[in-house]
Amino acid sequence: MADADIIVIGGGISGASFAFHAAKAGRSVRLLEREGRVGGCLHTHRVEGGFWVELGAHTAYNSYRGLLAMLEERGALGEVLAREKAPFRLMCDGQVRRIGQELRVLELLASAPRILWAKKAGRTVREYYGGLVGARNYQRVFGPLFAAVPSQPADDFPAEMLFKSRKRRKDIARSFTLRGGLSTAVETAVKGPGIAVESGVEVVAVRRGSGGFVVTAGGRELSARNVALAVPPPAAAKLLAASFPELAVPLAGLRSATVETVGVVVRKEALQLERVAGLIPLDGNFFSAVSRDPLTDATYRGFAFHFKPGGSQASRLEVIAGVLGVAQAKLEHVAERQVVLPSPVLGHAETVAALDKVLTGTGLFLTGNYFDGLSIEDCVSRSAREVERLLAEAATSGQ
Repeated sequence: MADADIIVIGGGISGASFAFHAAKAGRSVRLLEREGRVGGCLHTHRVEGGFWVELGAHTAYNSYRGLLAMLEERGALGEVLAREKAPFRLMCDGQVRRIGQELRVLELLASAPRILWAKKAGRTVREYYGGLVGARNYQRVFGPLFAAVPSQPADDFPAEMLFKSRKRRKDIARSFTLRGGLSTAVETAVKGPGIAVESGVEVVAVRRGSGGFVVTAGGRELSARNVALAVPPPAAAKLLAASFPELAVPLAGLRSATVETVGVVVRKEALQLERVAGLIPLDGNFFSAVSRDPLTDATYRGFAFHFKPGGSQASRLEVIAGVLGVAQAKLEHVAERQVVLPSPVLGHAETVAALDKVLTGTGLFLTGNYFDGLSIEDCVSRSAREVERLLAEAATSGQ
């Protein structure tokens, strides 16, 4: 007897939304997560008194209709918390600067009309946006701004993947989080009938079995009719290498980047830094310092510093203390995390299309932030479509 209809490997927002939609369709789901917590790239670090700081994604938007639909289904729309307005600032030579202060206005005005005919298709972020703002403005200001979004250089990303226009829900604040932080979205999605979650379980192999698949995890062999992998491409490639080389090879070829984040919590009275949404350096060894300031707290302020690769904990704390203008002893809470994110280049869409073609009819499903894009909503929409494929293939086979 199978342990579940579907085994989902990976408990981030992609795995959680796949589990949610599959369970809603009447399938029994067993979700396996390597870490001791679900959430993946949504990682809310919580401290005593209810304060928290995000170590992963920081913001959701009212255009994330798939995410909002899941929350609504779970009766959790009441947990939506509007983010207050706060400015992003640049850092240059140790000084906090407004974005407009660093722009070459004449170059911007001369380049802006190109938006009337510029096309994103087949162009990199640097090529497309550099043409709209001017080469020097891009190199000086917009390159660092765009790098702050995925916490890695975004110059060679396909322009179509970085920002997308979506229909918004007027009944929800334009930008929001949840009362317990964005990890709450994953925790809520998997807390429902038909979903069994096991955390702290590492999957080491996936292979074909009698009537479906066998997953080796935690010293056990679990069986299911279907398997969904919601892990980064390098991890998926490793799990599939022996039994599904036709999938493992292109997955291994997808570029990725390791993002290292340090979150800190400081008492408000210790800081003189103005209230900001985040700081983006034009030079230095971190991509951004994203603030919790859009959610006012009476006692604390929190920051997540997304660092470039390399460097020790000691050097990072020294940088953080210097940027915030406080002694290291004033950093009351410090948390670190490391995550692997996709680093797509031109041709990425063709690789994904080839993967989807191979996947058809296998009973195996792939989801994650490397298909439609890196945003939370991209993950949710990919998972929803994969569940649609699951149901269509099951109907065709009479299962």
